[in-house]
Amino acid sequence: MVARGHILIEDNPGVGKSTLALALAQLCGGQFGRVQFTSDLLPADVLGATVWRREQEVFEFRPGPIFANVVLADEINRAPPRTQSALLEAMNDGQVTVDGRSHPLPRPFIVLATQNPHEHYGTYPLPESQRDRFSVRLHIGYADAAIEAKLLEHGSSHASANRPDLARAVASGREVDLLGAQAAADEVRVHTDLARYAQSIVAGTRQAPQLRLGVSTRGALAFVAAARARAYLHGRRFINIDDLQELAVPTLAHRVMAREGTHGPTSSLTADIVREIVAGIPAPL
Repeated sequence: MVARGHILIEDNPGVGKSTLALALAQLCGGQFGRVQFTSDLLPADVLGATVWRREQEVFEFRPGPIFANVVLADEINRAPPRTQSALLEAMNDGQVTVDGRSHPLPRPFIVLATQNPHEHYGTYPLPESQRDRFSVRLHIGYADAAIEAKLLEHGSSHASANRPDLARAVASGREVDLLGAQAAADEVRVHTDLARYAQSIVAGTRQAPQLRLGVSTRGALAFVAAARARAYLHGRRFINIDDLQELAVPTLAHRVMAREGTHGPTSSLTADIVREIVAGIPAPL
């Protein structure tokens, strides 16, 4: 979020994807929008629509839930590709076009999307262009034994995910100045050698024989932007090798596509390939 990017949280049902996204959204303040993606959702349900006002005899644009600072796109891959693609312009340009007229979105604008692994029943794979607009893909996984035991002792499966104490617990009583953090992260320096190292990793995805689609230039920019944000959050004014190596898989693995005939779950397979590429590229001294 500090890197001005959008976030895709992918994991099995019931592990807390939507709860985490809600907590992050509340932590950042501003206006919050939520879209529950379903098989019958239409693009107008996300973007808004132009309606005829009979009293004034004029057409009026009624904005959809995407007109918010933080938008939770819940179970995004439950909707067909046409509806998923309604987010493309918004995520890339910070605006939406309806009936030939462009409408700017508020700033900051961040999409937090959740999805189940596409092998699950009733899901549609995200188009390549859609995946490429997410800066990172995160996995939550199951809680460890001690935390899950605490949940079983004190929690409830019907507890509301948007209760006020959820955001307070995450924020520890502090409000996040997201715009200020984004501006500060932009000032983090990238040494020429590290820029070349990052480019070598990206080029490696384009040349890997196991992949039929490598990382785009947009993905390369998001990779370095995420490294800048990590350096800022660690109190540094420059990125280092650890920033790039730690973020290679979260920022790059969802952008690449394995060749047909390569076996294994798609998300873990591409993550392993990216790790191999990073391990095979000499780091600058």
